Amino acid sequence: MVSLSWHKQTAAARTVAALNREPGLHLHCLVSGRRRNMEVRLLLLALICLHSAPRWASAQQPEEATVIVKGSTKIAETDENYICATIDWWPPEKCNYNQCPWGQSSILNLDLDHPFLAQAIQAFDNLRIRLGGSLQDRVVYDVGTESPCSPFRNMSNGLFGFSVGCLGMDRWDKLNGLFQKTGAIVTFGVNALYGRYNVRRSIWAGKWNSTNAYDFVKYTISKGYPVGSWEFGNELSGHGIGAKVDAKLYGKDVIEFKSILQQLYKAPLSQPLLLAPGGFFDQQWYSQLLQTSGHGVVNALTHHVYNLGGGDDAHLIRKILDPKYLDRAEDTYRDMQLTIQRHGTWASAWVSESGGVFNNGGPQVSNTFINSIWYLDQLGMASKYNTKVFCRQTLIGGNYGLLDTQTFLPNPDYYSALLWNRLMGNGVLSIDTIAPRRLRAYAHCRRQQQGITLLLINLSNTTGYNVTLQNDINVSLGKRPDLEKRSSFTQRLKKAVSWLGSKSSSDTRKREEYHLTAKDGNLQSKTMLLNGVSLELGDDGSVPTMNPVLVAVDSPVYLAPTSIAFVVLPKFEAKACS
Repeated sequence: MVSLSWHKQTAAARTVAALNREPGLHLHCLVSGRRRNMEVRLLLLALICLHSAPRWASAQQPEEATVIVKGSTKIAETDENYICATIDWWPPEKCNYNQCPWGQSSILNLDLDHPFLAQAIQAFDNLRIRLGGSLQDRVVYDVGTESPCSPFRNMSNGLFGFSVGCLGMDRWDKLNGLFQKTGAIVTFGVNALYGRYNVRRSIWAGKWNSTNAYDFVKYTISKGYPVGSWEFGNELSGHGIGAKVDAKLYGKDVIEFKSILQQLYKAPLSQPLLLAPGGFFDQQWYSQLLQTSGHGVVNALTHHVYNLGGGDDAHLIRKILDPKYLDRAEDTYRDMQLTIQRHGTWASAWVSESGGVFNNGGPQVSNTFINSIWYLDQLGMASKYNTKVFCRQTLIGGNYGLLDTQTFLPNPDYYSALLWNRLMGNGVLSIDTIAPRRLRAYAHCRRQQQGITLLLINLSNTTGYNVTLQNDINVSLGKRPDLEKRSSFTQRLKKAVSWLGSKSSSDTRKREEYHLTAKDGNLQSKTMLLNGVSLELGDDGSVPTMNPVLVAVDSPVYLAPTSIAFVVLPKFEAKACS
């Protein structure tokens, strides 16, 4: 199977490269034949198109677009481990809309020995995993307690319809065995309601009882388990989800938790980060938390993003493909950045949970190709506002898992996350686009190598784009090219090579392209194609090799309708990335 996939991918690579060398072939695999001695070459290319043309090739005339990358300065930076995924507490009985999609995927019952699980985590080289969710504020830790360690059970008058649950230390030991084996970086969400009481409706009052958390952190340290960060509470901020706590009270308890970490982690350099509050952003509440807790206490302000609606929303796909709807989330990232600048410059911004669709995710949406358009757009958008970490709900569990809850096979978003992790570095660059709003573009320094990586997303399901790439070093931004006038292929090349460098030969310069599309053009397919080839695990659960196609750097990038492309430019002149 591996050998067959390799030959298929090689054939696809040759086809895509040929099509990029001859942009007119993207559409009908035909050219005018105006150049001499082209008859044989055209015949060969036509045969290639007939037998192996990529499914993302458009049948309509593409529109022209330009993306100008400003490589002189960074506008923001992410953490080196920006990609993060969550594992939640929800038991199998968690149901919404007559669906119960969690199965055996929670922190308490996930099959930690499943052969696909470890390999899926290891592929990221130190994947950040956040353990938490709605029920974390009802979890007791079975260390230093006298009560029996019982699982969650349905309870009509319990928070979110469940009783208090328990994490046994034998289970904690097994979880850490997996994390150490795979090199995962752990964030653990602590119970911030322990000791408090419900006053009325969703309001909780009283002082937080820190004894159970203290014993749990102490146990974790005694076993040598490396926890990179501890998050205090889940969705208790602002109006809360199920329960809410006053910001001043919360801030005082965060101070106490910080003192516990400083006391138990003796060496200052070994102290993990303290994150809070892991809720939905409320500017006044978040500002009050920073002011109450004071300088240096909260290392990262964490917030959650579910901007698409509930899992029963019939308009999810329309929302994902609507640039105006997607852009609404930008206000939250911008306001979070401003809040930190005004009230807590010592803290950074994290998205510690984001599933897009709340209440388990959207079936046949969150686990299909269409969701990668939302997911990658959010990753790009959040990074522009100095968001350091972006945690996806979930690694596994619900309808929004990167891995299928039943089979552990990767859903399309898994491969999207993996490509981001491998290609997009932590330096975020500014860009100018001369294109319709349905063409989305984000630029980063290349991951741990010279050059840059560009992420292109096409929200249009009918129109493809020929995207000319430019560097602002040699382009006047005040002078907009007239894209209505069709230029010859030679003229387009001259514009495109403005950023190559005067001494370089375009014949020897290549770029890497990774085109992501849905199998058979079905946006709700669970199979994602990379450069026309299905992404599938090997028989042993190994993640497939995700090779790019190499394309002449001086040709426009063709972006098919409702497709995604990562474009790596190894020789792009970006001083900010040096």
